[in-house]
Amino acid sequence: MTRSILVLMIVFLHSSVFGQGNNSEKTNIVFFLADDCTKWDLSTYGSKDAITPTIDWLAENGLKFNRAYQSAPMCSPTRHAIMTGMYPVRTGAYPNHTYVREDVKSTVDYLNPLGYRVALSGKRHILPKEVFDYEYLDGSETRELNPDFNKIDAFLKDAKAKEDNFCLYVCSTEPHSPWNRGDTTLFDKEKITLPPYLADTKSTRESFRNYLAEINYMDGQVKRVLELLKENDLDENTLFVFSSEQGNSFPFAKWTCYNAGLSTGMIAYWPGKIEKGMQSDAQVEYIDLLPTFIELAGGENPKGLDGKSLVPLLKGKDSSDFRKYNFGIQTSRGIYFGPEYYGIRSVSDGEYRLIVNLSPEVPFKNSVTERDKFFKEWIASDDIQYQNLAHRYQYRPKIELYNDQKDPYNLNNLAIQAGYGEKINELYGSLMEWMAYCGDQGLETELRSLKHMRFNIDDEKMIVKMNFSPKQKNGNITVERKGYYTFYVEGDASIYVDGELIAKGQEGKLKFGRYGVIGLDQGNHIVEVKGSEEQAKIFWSGPELARKNLKL
Repeated sequence: MTRSILVLMIVFLHSSVFGQGNNSEKTNIVFFLADDCTKWDLSTYGSKDAITPTIDWLAENGLKFNRAYQSAPMCSPTRHAIMTGMYPVRTGAYPNHTYVREDVKSTVDYLNPLGYRVALSGKRHILPKEVFDYEYLDGSETRELNPDFNKIDAFLKDAKAKEDNFCLYVCSTEPHSPWNRGDTTLFDKEKITLPPYLADTKSTRESFRNYLAEINYMDGQVKRVLELLKENDLDENTLFVFSSEQGNSFPFAKWTCYNAGLSTGMIAYWPGKIEKGMQSDAQVEYIDLLPTFIELAGGENPKGLDGKSLVPLLKGKDSSDFRKYNFGIQTSRGIYFGPEYYGIRSVSDGEYRLIVNLSPEVPFKNSVTERDKFFKEWIASDDIQYQNLAHRYQYRPKIELYNDQKDPYNLNNLAIQAGYGEKINELYGSLMEWMAYCGDQGLETELRSLKHMRFNIDDEKMIVKMNFSPKQKNGNITVERKGYYTFYVEGDASIYVDGELIAKGQEGKLKFGRYGVIGLDQGNHIVEVKGSEEQAKIFWSGPELARKNLKL
C-alpha cells in the first residue's frame, strides 16, 4: 500500500469517526443572549421608551417569536437548559449558581461530531467545565465577562480561513444590575412609562431609566456581532438568534413564574431562509434551541432531549400544534439574600397560566426586598397601592391563575373567582405529570437544592426529613415558627435533632460543611452533637432565621 493511499484512508476514517468534516455550505450558528431583560422592555415587543434599533431591525428582517419561554427565571438554570436541551431538574441544574451532572451532554457533544466548532464569549454561569468543553473566547476559565469582540473577530477569521463550521454563543452581562452602562441622557425618567406592576416612586423611575440605558448599550453589542459577521463575509450563511433571557430584576419578573419572569423575547434572522417580518405564536422553549442547532448541523434529534427542533417554524410551517403546554420552576433556596426555601411551579397553555407556590406560608425575599432603595420606598410609601404591591410580591397564595393574553402583567388572579375550577384542574394535572417526568418532588426537591449548587458540589450525604418532628417539652433550642430547618456541621461530628440523624460532618472537606433538613413544630427541640464536639462548628437556619451559629 502506498503512503498516499494510507494517508487518504486515515483522513477518511478520521472524518467518519470524529465528525463529518468541514462544509462551507452548512449553516453556521450565532446565539446572542442578553442578561435579565424583560421582553416588553424592547421596542419591538411594545416598549414606548426603549431605544433598540438593531433588535428592531432583526424583527423586521427575521422571525419574531411571540410566545417563547424558559423553564427557570434565573441565569444559571436558564443557560444550562439552553445548552443541554433538557429541563432543569432532569439535569440537576435547577437552583441558581448550579451545575449539571457529569453524564449530561451539551452542545459540544452533539455538534463536534458533525464538524462544528463550539465557542462562547462572555458570561458563562455553566458547570462543570468538562461538560461544556467549549472554546472560550476570553482570558480566564472562571471570569464571567461581557463578550470580547476582538476575540470573536479572531475566531470568525480563523473559522473562515479553515472553512470550519461553528456554533458561537455570545453572552452579554447586560442589562443585569447594577445598571451602570449606557447613556442615561437618552431617557427622561419623568416621562418613561413604568409597567403597571411597579410602584411609581422616584427611585423606581431612576432605576428603570438606568435599566433602559443598559438595554440600549446591549443593543449596540448585538449590532457589533452582526457587523463582525458581515466584515468576515459570514452573514449570508449564518443563523443569528437573539434572546432576552428571563425578566429583569425588578419585582414580579426574574425569580418568579409570572409571565414577565418566564416569557422571553426571541428573534431569528437567517438571510434567504427566513422571510422578512415573520411572526410565530407557537409555544417554544429554550430547550428547543439545541435540537434546532443539531438539525441545522445535519444531525438527528437524539433521544433524551426535552426540546424539539424549531427548523420547521423558521421555514414558515404551521405552528398551531407545536407545543400544548410550557412549564416553569423557580427555586429560591440559595439565591442572594433569598429565603430558606420558596419553591414555585408553573404551567401555561399559551393563554392561561397556573402558578403553584409550594410554601406560601413563608415570605419571599431576595436582593431586591433586602437591599434595593426603590423597594424600601414602596414599603414606606403613604400610597396604599404601593404598599399592596410590596406585600403581594412577598406574600402569595398557594394557587394563582392568570390570562396571559388579556392580562399579560398577571395582575388579576382568576383563582379566587368562580368559574375557573375546570381550567385549574386541567393545568394542575399537566403540571403534576411534568414534575413526575422530571423527577421533581416539589418541596423536597427545593430543600435538596444546595446539593446542586457549585459551592456544595461534593456533598452526597444531605438528608431531608419531610415528616415534622413534634416539639419536645425539654429542649435546648426553641423554634418560633413551624417550618423546615437546616442544620450544618463543620468538622468530624454528627447532628441529631429530636433523636434523628440529620447531618454527618467530615473534617476539612467542605467549605460550608454537611447539612440536613427537618420539619419542626413550634416549640422546644433537642439538638445533640455526637463525635468531635469540641472541634465541630454547628449552624442552623429556618423560614425566617438567617444562617447563624448554634451554641448548645
